[in-house]
Amino acid sequence: MDAAFETCPGCGLELPQVGGATHPYIGASPSCWALFGEVLAREYADATYMTVHQLTVDSYAVQHPGTQDPRAIRSVWGHLVSLYWQLDQGQPAAEAQTLIPLATRLADGLGQLGPPSRRPDLTVADVIGATTAVEHRERVEAWARDVWTAWEEHRGRIAEVARRALDDRRQRGRAQDGRSAATRGARND
Repeated sequence: MDAAFETCPGCGLELPQVGGATHPYIGASPSCWALFGEVLAREYADATYMTVHQLTVDSYAVQHPGTQDPRAIRSVWGHLVSLYWQLDQGQPAAEAQTLIPLATRLADGLGQLGPPSRRPDLTVADVIGATTAVEHRERVEAWARDVWTAWEEHRGRIAEVARRALDDRRQRGRAQDGRSAATRGARND
């Protein structure tokens, strides 16, 4: 590899070196992190690109799992649960987003998942070249499916964490409903 290029430790993408920072616990090279930033900027700048934003973030995060830093471990679990919920269970991104913080809380007792035995073929570089919102959506969806397939060997554990997170959300909802009813009752007294 030429000295002017760097290999991303997460996705394996070789890109020209750029100066600058990267994420504190996502395992990405500065050049790959910058490319991801360009994709995010496009999504934030045009609402028609935002339709797959959660898949973009989830795919990038789990393709760059980082180290044994507890934040990295929680991030991977949360984003894998989100991918599971959207791609395996066919649920909308907004629904998946509600499970991420619950899954990250559960992750502390689960430990780090081993990296996938195969590296996904698609990366953020396959998304950046999209010229329309439709093409962007198609490329992000293909990337997300590729990344999710790479983590398939851990599907059982991911599904279990998703179920536990969903149960936790339901319990919190019932507790909130109980507090609301008690508050209403106290006001009516």
